[in-house]
Amino acid sequence: MGIWHGVKYKEIFEYFEEISAIPRGSGNERAISDHLMGFAEKKGLKAFRDAALNVVIKKDATQGYEKAPTVIIQGHMDMVCEKNRGVLHDFEKDPIRLRREGDMIYAHDTTLGADDGIAIAYGMALLASKNIPHPAIEVLMTVDEEATMSGVHNLDVSFISGKLLINLDSEEEGKFIVSSAGGRKAKVVLPIAWEAASENMSSYYLRIDGLKGGHSGLDIEKGRGNANKLMGRLLSDIDESFGISIAAINGGMKSNVITRECEALVLVNEEELGSINKKLEEWNETFRNELRASDNGITVSMEKAEKEATNVFSKATGKKVIAMLMILPNGFQSMSMEIKGLVESSTNLGVVETKEEEVFFYNEIRSSVLSLKLNLFNQIKTIAEKFGGKVNVDSDYPEWSYNPDSELRSVCSKVYKRMYGKEAEVLMMHAGLECGVFMSKIRELDAISIAPNLFDVHTPNEHFSISSAERVWEFLLETLKEMKYMNCTK
Repeated sequence: MGIWHGVKYKEIFEYFEEISAIPRGSGNERAISDHLMGFAEKKGLKAFRDAALNVVIKKDATQGYEKAPTVIIQGHMDMVCEKNRGVLHDFEKDPIRLRREGDMIYAHDTTLGADDGIAIAYGMALLASKNIPHPAIEVLMTVDEEATMSGVHNLDVSFISGKLLINLDSEEEGKFIVSSAGGRKAKVVLPIAWEAASENMSSYYLRIDGLKGGHSGLDIEKGRGNANKLMGRLLSDIDESFGISIAAINGGMKSNVITRECEALVLVNEEELGSINKKLEEWNETFRNELRASDNGITVSMEKAEKEATNVFSKATGKKVIAMLMILPNGFQSMSMEIKGLVESSTNLGVVETKEEEVFFYNEIRSSVLSLKLNLFNQIKTIAEKFGGKVNVDSDYPEWSYNPDSELRSVCSKVYKRMYGKEAEVLMMHAGLECGVFMSKIRELDAISIAPNLFDVHTPNEHFSISSAERVWEFLLETLKEMKYMNCTK
């Protein structure tokens, strides 16, 4: 009967399945951008694409809504590409394979891309509709949101006339996001001094895996383990106890993902292998005790490498790498004193990567306060320089400040109360949304972010609720209908 049997608004989910077949990791959006331009052509709609590959598709107001203000419906094309260890999936070529479990849609051992594919599917369904009343709409679909936000930073706003923006990139139904954190990606570069491996030592892979991971903004306050940081503690103890050499260390795939797995190629003395394994058992117990509420599946293991390493980090480089893992800030750094439960500032050591001449440490910094964001960056910079490294800024985006006079928020709140008989939650978000950049590029823009219930985004367990997606679609349509009565000067 098909995966969408029994769903209420099949067109939305069929569009989601359609775009899921197109590889669209950050930096690989040409195919999905082409697809959206082709979609607009088939539907006879005006479409514009800028040099960054962002796409805007416009649709005229339906009868009776000609004087209503133009509305921008916005989401991003790209997705975070994460998969479980051993899964044979090429994110550059292979489609995302969907599976359904009751009300939930998952992928097969990879991220799903509902963040933010559900926004694109909503936009396509709205553009293709023939009987939905709405003002003039501009469906804006950006690229590279999950990596550097280069799409929105390079957006050609001359294609856009609307002053009301509904962003569809949050993750919880019934929660209106009206402010978000700013962020900066800080890449620490540490030079490697190599030396020949000792002949009386053997090569092993030291691994930490089984962690839950998650979104480095939305899940950072949950205290989940970061495999890179835990590896620092593990290596520090084993090196101090037995004296090891490090040939490589690699953990994580994206800076905005709480790291689930880390692997270090280390050289150890075979005669001490029994004692090392006993030490690993102790660390297994320690980590499972510390993380019993958040990551009870964590595993520390060691496996013989197929090939012996011929070169290793010098002792000095190895000590620096371990020290960096130990002292780089990670997790939430401050909580808001004004909004209960809101993380104000955080960092995430999302990726550690060994290259030929350098080790890279990718840090995702977030804060709703600019000065605190800069302070965290300066902390990382100071640490890097202390150990002979340097820091590059891969991207930087502004915070989205709360607008106490938002007419759009008032309309959404009115519609929600009418539909559900209760107030929607109005929240500020500790995650980066493109709205902050839009505000800096489009004068007098009024924005809100809504979305259906998405779970475990940025992990291979990512899934979304069909029924929630249907309810949010109904809410979106009612909101567009209500805009007939808004201030027509916008």
